[in-house]
Amino acid sequence: MRRRCCSPRLVLRCLVVVLGVLAIVGPAHGDAFDHYTNPVLSRLLETKNVKEVARLVPNDLSDHDNVLPGITSAFIVVKTNGNRHAKLLVQAARQRVTDEKRIPILFIDRYVTYKDGEERTILASGKSQSLYPGFRFSLDLGQVVPEELGGDLRFVVDGDKVYTEPVGKAKIYLVTRLLTDVAPKKAGKFVAGEKFDSKYFNGTFKLYDDGRRSGSMTLKVDEEGTVTGAYYSDSDGQKYDVVGKVGPSPKHQIEFRIKLPRVEQSFKGLLFTGDGKVIAGTSRMVEHEAGFYAVRQED
Repeated sequence: MRRRCCSPRLVLRCLVVVLGVLAIVGPAHGDAFDHYTNPVLSRLLETKNVKEVARLVPNDLSDHDNVLPGITSAFIVVKTNGNRHAKLLVQAARQRVTDEKRIPILFIDRYVTYKDGEERTILASGKSQSLYPGFRFSLDLGQVVPEELGGDLRFVVDGDKVYTEPVGKAKIYLVTRLLTDVAPKKAGKFVAGEKFDSKYFNGTFKLYDDGRRSGSMTLKVDEEGTVTGAYYSDSDGQKYDVVGKVGPSPKHQIEFRIKLPRVEQSFKGLLFTGDGKVIAGTSRMVEHEAGFYAVRQED
């Protein structure tokens, strides 16, 4: 296979885009809800920080609506009928029907259902869902379903009684306290020295590829300049291996590959030598060549 080098025109265009983006936005960071990935939820359910409930009533939600910092919704975990973990932010609310009449609802602020056995791969997700009396919600499908399809949650209004209950083999766990070791360790502020070092490639970057794909990429470079790491897609949280090489000439050059399910995507770029905060260059998938940039994530 013929080796292709980065097109100077394409690299220049990519750098212009990077500078424009960095001028108007900063790096994106998730909140505490995002830190509770599939393995963390498994660990959480083994602690006394959760309480299994047969019926989730409005008082449960109002009494625990500040467990997650900066979030005014109760945090619950559901073990679905598909034996998967789902995490939800929920509130007790009311829907106005007429000027005089309002009916209770369960408002699902956000939810994520993970694929079984995967770290971050998402099966279904969504936000701003309202569950009305008598309706069911399937977290495995990510939608309201009729009784014939079972579902995982059912919202019930029976006179003065208002509650959400699990359906079938599903289970509801109310989170009363957070785990203390879930938040990622702070990497600290990156400072580049006067002389470039290949270790500057170490760290986590937000990767933007051709304006079509994005994700979080963690790189680690050994003494021989060999690159290993992982890429997590923003679209579904799927993890992919990253392998490559840095240098040797110039030292701030990197070539790496992301092993996708059916194809391998290659990248070739340069790390900014002034502050080490951005990698920019070209990517190639099959016969399609495009530009990419990756921004260092700092606390």
